[in-house]
Amino acid sequence: MGKVIDLEIGMPKTTTTSQAAEINRGRPGTPSAYSVPRPEGYGFDNYGLIFGAGDPNAAPLPDNALDDVVAEMDKSDVEFGLMVNMPNDEIGQIHRDYPGRFKLYPALNPMDGMRAVRELERLVREEGANGFRVSSLYTCLPASDRRYYPLYAKCCELGVPVRIYTAMTYANDRPYELGHPRHLDDICIDFPELKVCAGLAGWPWITDMVGLLRRHPNLYCDTAAHRPRYLSKEGSGWELFLQYGNSLLQDKVMIGFSRYLFGCGYDELIDEIHQLPLKEAVVEKWLYGNAVEFFGDT
Repeated sequence: MGKVIDLEIGMPKTTTTSQAAEINRGRPGTPSAYSVPRPEGYGFDNYGLIFGAGDPNAAPLPDNALDDVVAEMDKSDVEFGLMVNMPNDEIGQIHRDYPGRFKLYPALNPMDGMRAVRELERLVREEGANGFRVSSLYTCLPASDRRYYPLYAKCCELGVPVRIYTAMTYANDRPYELGHPRHLDDICIDFPELKVCAGLAGWPWITDMVGLLRRHPNLYCDTAAHRPRYLSKEGSGWELFLQYGNSLLQDKVMIGFSRYLFGCGYDELIDEIHQLPLKEAVVEKWLYGNAVEFFGDT
């Protein structure tokens, strides 16, 4: 099959990642000390109602679980991948233990102001971080909020990209459109030299996503959290994305496999990509070539 680059490798569920997820998925804003319990199924619990909650009693994996991830990558010729959900304080160790295998983008709170800017610089210069990750569904601040701007400016100074959550959220305790593609427009206007990846490709606002990808030279996207075989289903909403992704936008699309969501191997998902109505040269770009261009030397 040829080499592959994965735009979304989930950090295995360990004790530390479970603790981080619990913090990230708390109620929006700063809770009152006297907050009452929320209704069952509210907030991020709604994902369990829609997609299934998985096994709540599953024990966290051991700290060396990434050895198995790398073995699976080697088996399917995955050269490297962008890791999500790892705690910032583990970035340095992952970088040292698995050199060149993972792109590590810390998530930082824009409410921390210059403290966050200094921490981003430290993580890049000293710990091997490769970029910056914005998840508005956790911060409840859209990516175009000016409080992110010092962090974007630092990314430009450091020469590293940013990946921005761009899709609807099913957490029903916050606005569903926090990740709307329109928030990318201001960022790309104000920081034209900044490489931006729209993570999750903007569904259900595919028309807006296609237009913005055409509009901004340094804007890319990835398909994370969407199983490839459903992209070509009639009525899925992806029709325009596939049409442009096979032609005018063939150099802008990357694949995020999100195997932790689908519970299957790389080979099965790669085969699904090959089954899409895409030219073979375009498949190679989606799987590898575009990511090489996006990441560059970072």
